[in-house]
Amino acid sequence: MAKDFLKDCKDEYDVIVIGSGLAGLTSANVLGRAGYSVLLLEHHYQLGGMATWFKRKNGNIFDISLHGFPHGMIKSCRKYWTQEIADSIIQLKGIRFENPQFSLKTTFDREDFTRIITEEFDIPGETVQEFFDYARKMNFFDDQSMTTGELFEKFFPGRDDVVRMLMEPITYANGSTLEDPAITYGIVFSNFMHKGVFTFEGGTDLLITKMKEELIKNGVDLRIRSRVEKIEMTKDRKVTGVVVNGKQIACKAIMSNANLKQTILSLVGKENLDADFVAETEAIRLNNSSCQVYMALKEGESFDDVGDLLFHSEHNGFDVDALLSKNISSRTFSFYYPKTRPQAPPRYVIVSSTNANYHDWASLSEEEYQKSKEEMIESTLNCLEQYVPNVREKLDHVEASTPRTFEHYTLHLNG
Repeated sequence: MAKDFLKDCKDEYDVIVIGSGLAGLTSANVLGRAGYSVLLLEHHYQLGGMATWFKRKNGNIFDISLHGFPHGMIKSCRKYWTQEIADSIIQLKGIRFENPQFSLKTTFDREDFTRIITEEFDIPGETVQEFFDYARKMNFFDDQSMTTGELFEKFFPGRDDVVRMLMEPITYANGSTLEDPAITYGIVFSNFMHKGVFTFEGGTDLLITKMKEELIKNGVDLRIRSRVEKIEMTKDRKVTGVVVNGKQIACKAIMSNANLKQTILSLVGKENLDADFVAETEAIRLNNSSCQVYMALKEGESFDDVGDLLFHSEHNGFDVDALLSKNISSRTFSFYYPKTRPQAPPRYVIVSSTNANYHDWASLSEEEYQKSKEEMIESTLNCLEQYVPNVREKLDHVEASTPRTFEHYTLHLNG
């Protein structure tokens, strides 16, 4: 008989949280700590959403995301989680760029970027300071008609090399384009420039374990393998509950950390909403997806310090289409040293990430799909040889993921 993952669930909760990405987990924790009865529902077999990991034989652990984030995460974790979690955040000081236009290493903060742009790219210091100040002051109450491309042209006209340095890492991180509103770039970029790039010491598995402990402490009811099928509401659009694994559970409010379109168009349903609202929802452009290659070295094997994050590209100039192309020319390598997981046996791990279009992978036959994954692995290893010589001989495990993988595990539309 199949296990009932909703066994002993209450019939009603104050709040139901759909999805256990970091936003879902944080919302559930804040509400639980405030005294509300909270049910968190996650369709996957572990919590975290994209903030997750997987294990393979011989003690290999791979982080899917959280390869680097801004300093503000420390304050957020202290405020919404615990001091212990905040204290586990450490800085990544070795950020590298290797491409046909420049080769450099940076701490990825305002001071170092200012030095590089003035000394290496010969841009006047006043111009650089004006750009940083302008980006820092941007907010969502301002005029949002300016695009990111227009922002760069305002301060660095005709300087594709400067644009590449300023834009490429953000595009890797969240899929931004030069046609997007400048405000979306300015806020994210300024957050990174505040104090640099950070990650969690101990890995994503330890982070989510600590978060789970705090959620349980605050009385949140956590349920995995529990897929929400429908959000129920009255005719006047008041939430009454959800249908999950075929079971109705009542609630007074819902916080959805699921895909926006999926939440509105599928879980709530077009038939329950105004036509104008449905049209606005359908017009939303979902972000692009990713491919990743996960590589672990054999026990006892290692590589020299080649940095923490490496933005590698063979492409001439900044080009969003090239970054998304299935014919990969640009990658972000995340290097994991034993210090990343000091509580675990000393291992060296590398994760290669590339932006990707879902449609390039969605329609492939199984044979074509497996062949394309193998080709991606081979091209990634060929590229990595520049930084980790003889890496093939040192490998204990290698595998790849695509937008189809992310769609399967997160249910995110288009991966």
